[in-house]
Amino acid sequence: MVDAVTTTTEATTRVNSSRTSLVSNFETFLSLLTAQLKNQDPLSPLDSNEFTAQLTQMTGVEQQLLTNDLLTSLLAAQQSGAMTGATAYIGKDATAAWTATRLEGGEANWSYELAASAASVELQVLDSTGKVVWRGPAPATERTEGTHDFVWDGKTNAGGQLADGGVYTLKVVAKNGTANVDSQVLTRGRVTGVELYDGQPYLTIGSSIVPLSAVIGVEEPTTATADTPEDEGLVASIASALNPLKLLS
Repeated sequence: MVDAVTTTTEATTRVNSSRTSLVSNFETFLSLLTAQLKNQDPLSPLDSNEFTAQLTQMTGVEQQLLTNDLLTSLLAAQQSGAMTGATAYIGKDATAAWTATRLEGGEANWSYELAASAASVELQVLDSTGKVVWRGPAPATERTEGTHDFVWDGKTNAGGQLADGGVYTLKVVAKNGTANVDSQVLTRGRVTGVELYDGQPYLTIGSSIVPLSAVIGVEEPTTATADTPEDEGLVASIASALNPLKLLS
């Protein structure tokens, strides 16, 4: 999928390449013009109209170089704005259509969404080479329509424990008989940081680094539940003890 950030990065590359080509052409033009002036026939000097036309062409090249510089500045400002905008996500709970995460503390966490209830759901964990290192059925309660969480303990089907730091992806195979049930893997969690790679902002969500373009939902963090009666009683007693009227009595 081509997004605005990707388009910006590609445009920056094209502008830089174009500027390099124009600089080369400009230097070649000056060399040729200088050689032409040095080697012109004194009895038949360079026609003034032709010389003026060449100078006009040189001015046009200079204007193109200036235009490219201005475009580069505009693209840099746009990338800076994308970074600034991405920082607004920090501290919020985000959901992204993203399958990759790191194994940390002997755990890797994903969510997956089913478009409808499925008779069978197989979960597959793949390493960075695409090899399936673990597979297993989802519990019956995790095969219904909607979103479900999955935590993998980093162990292979052979029983070996994989080291922390590896990047793994989750694949979901959901079926009703021979018919496939649509599904998607999600990364959910609190946004704790923003990084910029090749001009594109990425969000740190849990153990995943997710491109901003993959985010499909953002919400404010859930607030704490209401105080229990015991907590309310404790707060009331503290407030009563600190009442300035009682301190003066």
